[in-house]
Amino acid sequence: MEEDKKKYISNEELQKHNKAGDLWISIQGKVYDVTTWAEDHPGGDLPLLNLAGQDVTDAFIAYHPGTAWKYLDRFYIGHLDGYQVSDVSKDYRSLNSVFSKLGMFEKKGHGVFISLTCMFMLFCLCIYGVIGSDNIWVHLASAGFMGFLWIQSGWVGHDSGHYNVMTSPGYNRIAQLVTGNCLTGISIGWWKRNHTAHHIACNSLDFDPDLQHIPLFAVSSSFFDSITSCYYDKKLNFDKFARFFISYQHYTFYPVMCFARINLFGQSISLLLSKKKVPDRAQEIIGILLFWTWYPILVSFLPNWGERLMYVLVSFSITGLQHVQFTLNHFSTSVYVGKPTGNDWFQKQTMGSLDIACPAWMDWFHGGLQFQVEHHLFPRLPRCHLRKIVPFVRDLCKKHNLPYNSVPFLEANVLTLKTLKTAAMEARDITNPVPRNLLWEAVNTHG
Repeated sequence: MEEDKKKYISNEELQKHNKAGDLWISIQGKVYDVTTWAEDHPGGDLPLLNLAGQDVTDAFIAYHPGTAWKYLDRFYIGHLDGYQVSDVSKDYRSLNSVFSKLGMFEKKGHGVFISLTCMFMLFCLCIYGVIGSDNIWVHLASAGFMGFLWIQSGWVGHDSGHYNVMTSPGYNRIAQLVTGNCLTGISIGWWKRNHTAHHIACNSLDFDPDLQHIPLFAVSSSFFDSITSCYYDKKLNFDKFARFFISYQHYTFYPVMCFARINLFGQSISLLLSKKKVPDRAQEIIGILLFWTWYPILVSFLPNWGERLMYVLVSFSITGLQHVQFTLNHFSTSVYVGKPTGNDWFQKQTMGSLDIACPAWMDWFHGGLQFQVEHHLFPRLPRCHLRKIVPFVRDLCKKHNLPYNSVPFLEANVLTLKTLKTAAMEARDITNPVPRNLLWEAVNTHG
């Protein structure tokens, strides 16, 4: 009789409620109306909007601790009629449960302390190298240390953004602001918004902002149709300028990566000055202002404008290694056009991610992102456990006949350049109806 009293909602009905102002989701066979919760969701409204009208159980499990389940009851409106779980999802949820019972999501390890100690030492070396010496080579070394400081700070900022660093949300917030806003000048609020969208819509050309780099880069000829970005809410125009730049993207890739940080500065400031909701906006702005105070002051201590320019160029270029790492993880893997779906979570995350195979002693260099497949499947798992779970993830991929993408660092670079070159050659196709310009024609007259 209890079963008869339950309200059952069809999958067709669930799918109708898929937009802002009318947002339903299904978790573990229960349907929830989270329309009023979207704006207050700690992960922002984008994850809910991107997966609205679907079963999102796997995504919910990936991003929420067990304590989050108790908050769902207030949104409950019925059961999903005919709810079924695929074999892949069953195994994924079972593996997540095993890791949880072992306490792996709570055990942070000592790596964070070591990273923070190294960052403090690098910061001191940077200051001493500029203020404590008149030698140009010492200044050059200081610039290099600054680049490595930003890289290591970026790894900790990434992990703290996933709440994988400290034992409480409050301490994690401090880590976010210090490593993101204050030390690198990048808004952690912008990063979380961008990065969450990337995780939810991994390698969706129109929903994943980490693949949307028009007019400089395009990883797929689908961008040549001027698709609309559902993250930036604008059309990514493949015009004559984009066509020209993309035609040579396999040559410009590394030079652009040397200065990719400038884009992150601009994106951060743009969000903080926008009307979009930014949690703790004042904290974010203060952190950014601190960066744009201490860094220019430090550079001003250098004896002349030539050395100051050298310092900025070297520090930015060294940090370019991190931006290369970001692209290696996804540029050469499977992509698709369309809204992300919740019922193939495991498949989309594994097919769209690439691991960098490396010895354990190189883990510090890659900052945990060498285990990109594992990180996308278990984003709450602290970095220190990612290498341990590789065999489990690899076996699960093999069991379900799914690719497990893992190659050495150099090969990952080759694959990325190959992807860029393929799209570049397609962009050069003169049959593509894009307006010509004199520069384009002049360059291609000579091949």
